[in-house]
Amino acid sequence: MFIYSCKASTLKFLGVSALAIVTLVALIFLIPTNSVASTTKDIETMNQNISYDNVKSAKDVIKFLEQFGWKVEENVYEECEITIPKDFDKVMLQYNEIQKQQGLDLSKYSKKSANRFTYKVTNYPNYSGTVYANVITYGGRVIAGDICTADAKGFIHTLQMPESPTN
Repeated sequence: MFIYSCKASTLKFLGVSALAIVTLVALIFLIPTNSVASTTKDIETMNQNISYDNVKSAKDVIKFLEQFGWKVEENVYEECEITIPKDFDKVMLQYNEIQKQQGLDLSKYSKKSANRFTYKVTNYPNYSGTVYANVITYGGRVIAGDICTADAKGFIHTLQMPESPTN
């Protein structure tokens, strides 16, 4: 059996530690910011005044949607319990991408039962068809939401009010 021991001097230890810290700080400042970081900042700025908590009832959902500028019919169009799937198919992956655009992520809630509230939107800009607002809640918190239409040339997007007309 062969045993080898080594005792580093305090000076060497401090030198290596200082070099490691300098390298780490240099990397932090030299690595360019990427689009993911700026997208995260954009989402945070967009959602800074929006409260996703304490949304427990249909009336709370109306107040939540009003934060985005939406006006909806007073009576809920549909309210149901849904289960977030464990494995997302192509459609769910695309829907979750919409959620990620607004700082939400349904994958955190796989296999959980949630409530979906659907309302008819009454103030969608430059569109005469029927538009719906869907809000999914879990434990009194909004975990997903979208604005959509069921028309043949339909659309679906985040809860943000569109800036340009939809035709």
